[in-house]
Amino acid sequence: MEELVIRDADVVDGSGGPSYRADVVVDGGRIVSIVQEAAAAGCQRPKARRELNAEGLVLSPGFIDMHAHSDLALLRDPDHSAKAAQGVTLEVIGQDGLSYAPVDDRTLAEVRSTITGWNGYGDDIDFDWRSVGEYLDRLDRGVAVNAAYLIPQGTVRMLVVGWEDREATPQELDRMRQLVAEGMEQGAVGMSSGLTYTPGMYAKDAELTELCRVVASYGGYYCPHHRSYGAGALEAYAEMVELTREAGCSLHLAHATMNFGVNEGRAPELLTLLDEALTAGADISLDTYPYTPGCTTLVAMLPSWASEGGPDEILRRLADDETADRIRHHLEVIGSDGCHGVPMEWDTIEISGVTDPALAGYVGHRLDSWTTARHLLLADRLAPSILQHVGHEENVRQIMRHRVHTGGSDGILQGAKPHPRAYGTFPRYLGHYVRELGILPLEECVAHLTSRPAARLRLPDRGLVKEGYRADLVLFNPATVAAGSTFEEPRTLPTGIPHVLIDGRFVIEDGRRTDVLAGRSVRRSPVRRNANSPA
Repeated sequence: MEELVIRDADVVDGSGGPSYRADVVVDGGRIVSIVQEAAAAGCQRPKARRELNAEGLVLSPGFIDMHAHSDLALLRDPDHSAKAAQGVTLEVIGQDGLSYAPVDDRTLAEVRSTITGWNGYGDDIDFDWRSVGEYLDRLDRGVAVNAAYLIPQGTVRMLVVGWEDREATPQELDRMRQLVAEGMEQGAVGMSSGLTYTPGMYAKDAELTELCRVVASYGGYYCPHHRSYGAGALEAYAEMVELTREAGCSLHLAHATMNFGVNEGRAPELLTLLDEALTAGADISLDTYPYTPGCTTLVAMLPSWASEGGPDEILRRLADDETADRIRHHLEVIGSDGCHGVPMEWDTIEISGVTDPALAGYVGHRLDSWTTARHLLLADRLAPSILQHVGHEENVRQIMRHRVHTGGSDGILQGAKPHPRAYGTFPRYLGHYVRELGILPLEECVAHLTSRPAARLRLPDRGLVKEGYRADLVLFNPATVAAGSTFEEPRTLPTGIPHVLIDGRFVIEDGRRTDVLAGRSVRRSPVRRNANSPA
């Protein structure tokens, strides 16, 4: 007798095809049989030690979050309901060019300070790894959901070149290529960049192209947070398309938005650019979150020259009145490259988190001036996280319809008032944009959240409800599924998702988190495609 039969489910299998009624049998962590209602007529229905009545529920593959910032949260929080309760069974971490492997002792301390606003400083974490493989081994001890890892190009540059705004020497470039190759061999699925974040943004296209050649040789993909989402956004997208064409590397565009006033109504121009590249044979995908505001750290807004040298140098410059006034001028008049080339409008910036309890009164409020921003950066040692209210709903809707679109929360879990996308992205797609607005049919939307990202990750047995595939599954009520999180109450869990399984084990059961830690690292095969990458 089999382990579990999910009875009378409306199966939306992730392919984009029409739904069907079926009994789905799970055993040994995999889907062993699917008996459709029509085929079962007059026959004995499958039985199992356990039976789950799914009447009125949709059964779909588990959702894949293509852009997550749970690098430390997975280790810190065994519950991790922020993602598990959404039906997320796999997250892609190591995003935006900054994460915690590969590192040495110096680099680890620097990256912890740099992205405190994303993940906290990590005082509660035992950083007992240095390489990509060791970090993935740490995940394999058991975490809430599965995770795949992107090699963070900014961290690699920090490790080899440091914080200087200059070209890498040939020897340094060789070392970076070697580190990328080692990370891919140890199981990374690709490489990320944060090209509005230092020190990764100091890399010229030629350097990035060489690293992408290594990624391509292992069948991985490049995931850039490109050089601008504001002024020059289309040129920045085109730059990444051309760079990966030259490198022969697959491209996945991170949080592919068109933000700020200069880009209102310009999503069709981006989609035309992508369609032309796809027609020419490019391998491109993208992810978005279904909200208009963005989320990052306040220090990320600074001009890149102010960040050269690392966190201590940033603080020194901020403390100097003359230098601080130069920073203000770049922000307010010229348009900082950290703020996508757009002059700062302070009232678009909302403080979402601080680490110093004495500054908690700023959380949830918009900034009024550079004076306040400078004070917070100095007082909280660069840690404040922010919401940036600069998006456009019509752009969000048009991009999510595109055939290469996937879902990504870009969810920062740190701070007293995080962006609600961290807790609400996937149910918001299903509830607000599918049921309420009809922007996408349900079957197509589920494909965006399951099989398309699985194809990008080249996972041979995930992303579909199919015999032989892993039993990473979600059961949700299409009439009630909705994001509970709001900008006022961002940590509220969703409704209408009663069951989530990873490897056939319930991580959410009857709407409650179980104590199961079924998540592990999901690693790319280490086999190289050709002999052109470094040993």
